[in-house]
Amino acid sequence: MSTSTRHWAHLGENTFVAGTWLLWGVHRVFGRTLFRVCLFPVVIWYWAANPMARAASLQYLQRLQAASGVIGHAPGWRDTLRHFLSFADTLLDKLLAISGRYPFERVRCEGQDAVRRTLASGRGAMIVTAHVGCLELCRALAHHHGGFALTVLVHTAHAERFNRILQRLDPGSRVRLLQVTEVSAATAVLLGECIERGELVAIVGDRVPVRASKTITLPFLGVDAPLPVGAYVLAALLRCPLYFMGCVREAGGHVVVYERLADRVELPRGRRDEALREVAQRYVRSLEAIVRRAPFDWFNFFPFWDQGTTT
Repeated sequence: MSTSTRHWAHLGENTFVAGTWLLWGVHRVFGRTLFRVCLFPVVIWYWAANPMARAASLQYLQRLQAASGVIGHAPGWRDTLRHFLSFADTLLDKLLAISGRYPFERVRCEGQDAVRRTLASGRGAMIVTAHVGCLELCRALAHHHGGFALTVLVHTAHAERFNRILQRLDPGSRVRLLQVTEVSAATAVLLGECIERGELVAIVGDRVPVRASKTITLPFLGVDAPLPVGAYVLAALLRCPLYFMGCVREAGGHVVVYERLADRVELPRGRRDEALREVAQRYVRSLEAIVRRAPFDWFNFFPFWDQGTTT
């Protein structure tokens, strides 16, 4: 399989356990300013050694600029380096969020009232999110809401490693990662039980799973991109509300954005594909809005518009 068509799941994650603990230790000893100084040469090396990731970053930034003009100039290599540095800085925010050491008073929430009302009714909801910003700061909602359980579906084998990190940093966390390569009937039953208990189930909507049986093609930043439909099929199966969630930087902190995509996803037999397209388009609009808001906070360093679905 050529580099251009390799599935993202085969590219590997570069946030290994040892590296994660190293970042944590540097911050604990030196603080955030010196953390950035120490991390800069590491980011430079990774940026220089990964031409595919650089090219993917540049492609994204160019298409974002063409679609919205938010960057303000034609993106170049300096912008891709800024993109990489933003990702590295976000890794620290993730660790701080998981450990409870992030100053949650710097987190502002938009649209959380609708989620609170859903949870207050005793029933849970599906959240479709993206690889944007520091999603671990959804703990801010738990902090203000008084505690909720969140199950995050992930499509890589690194979930078990990250679960161990999460448990060490925050033994009382009610956030868990569930590794799946495909959503089986048993998985659907498990998630249905979560919804019935009034919990949240989250899944990303901007990467095609390894064994995706179906995708949908929609314009994203003006160019057709393949997108998974699993979140919408699950929401229909679980008969629960569907929300978009994203978390990006703003001055002095972060903002967590929630948008209700559907009170209930309906997939009528005669117009199933059309209904899937409609709800997926709402997701794309929400994702485009949040990347316009924070251009350097979307972290898909692979050929996103050319995702393959074969393993």
